[in-house]
Amino acid sequence: MIDSPVLAWILFMMIMTPQAKAAPAYVSPETVPGAITIDTARAKPLFDSGAIFVDVRNDADWEAGRIPGAVHLELDEVFTEASLRAAARPDQEVVVYCNGTKCPRSSQAAASAVSWGFSRVFYYRLGFPDWQAAGYPVE
Repeated sequence: MIDSPVLAWILFMMIMTPQAKAAPAYVSPETVPGAITIDTARAKPLFDSGAIFVDVRNDADWEAGRIPGAVHLELDEVFTEASLRAAARPDQEVVVYCNGTKCPRSSQAAASAVSWGFSRVFYYRLGFPDWQAAGYPVE
């Protein structure tokens, strides 16, 4: 026999669970003030011209594949003003990317780069998944 507080809790959960609504899925901002939002078609010519690509994804994602020649500055532990300045001058074209529209890292990093005085920041919102889907080189 189930004691009444446990039974009450089970009944409560059965009644309330269908009423619960899932939290909305994260979607990255379409723009970052001071940065230029680019898509994959615009990222490729920047890549071809030698722009600095900065991958701010976590280590596991980086190890699984990346845009060739990208600089890995993991957002939470490595991406700082000093680390970005070691990779690029503030007047160089810097393309910041992560794992696409469900990833907040590239928008946060692009905003930081702008605040640190980088004047040619490109926010590659679609990021590595779209680059890979387009059939562009990966390593």
